[in-house]
Amino acid sequence: MATLLRIDSSISGEASFSRRLTAAFAHSWAEAGGEVVTRDLHAEQIPHLPHPGLHFPHREGVPEDSPGRALQDELIEEALAADAFVIGAPLYNYSVPSTLRAWTDYLHVPGRTAGTPASAGPLAGRPVVLLSTRGAAYDQPGQEELLDHAVPALRALLGSALGMDVEAITVDRTLAEVIPALDRERASALFADALDRASARGRELAASLL
Repeated sequence: MATLLRIDSSISGEASFSRRLTAAFAHSWAEAGGEVVTRDLHAEQIPHLPHPGLHFPHREGVPEDSPGRALQDELIEEALAADAFVIGAPLYNYSVPSTLRAWTDYLHVPGRTAGTPASAGPLAGRPVVLLSTRGAAYDQPGQEELLDHAVPALRALLGSALGMDVEAITVDRTLAEVIPALDRERASALFADALDRASARGRELAASLL
């Protein structure tokens, strides 16, 4: 049975657009016969990295009984046990939520989870689907490059550094309910399309791995 690790980071609970997308993806995955493991980074927040030694495989200077060491082992083992990942990554102040950034800080360890020039890391090739929601409209050329530091950062970390196979489904105008200028009807259509795409991708990816 293939295992999906679902990561949520939105602070908005049931009102969250990114959570609705990850839920749709995970539901399709489960319907196809896969197992889903969920980590809610808002409900169970992990602390920021407490020691610089945790950035490196030998963890020099980090006490054996350090909570940070044990938590890092837990997070890495959970990731290594997953066959695929789906990550809810809402755009907060032009970047990822700090809880999601903390998770990536524990996960990225050169020589342990990230590869070296001589060999690929253990997560290389594993599929990860980013489901990113953005409150505003990003219709003009160059806006994404200037104002979205969520998906590009995750592509660099998970794709370039860890060698994972990264794809993204991004939906804009999620603040249309509170900002009428964003056009509620258009926003609703965009989200419905993203929801369909997330569901379909969850089903397809599960089928390819089961």
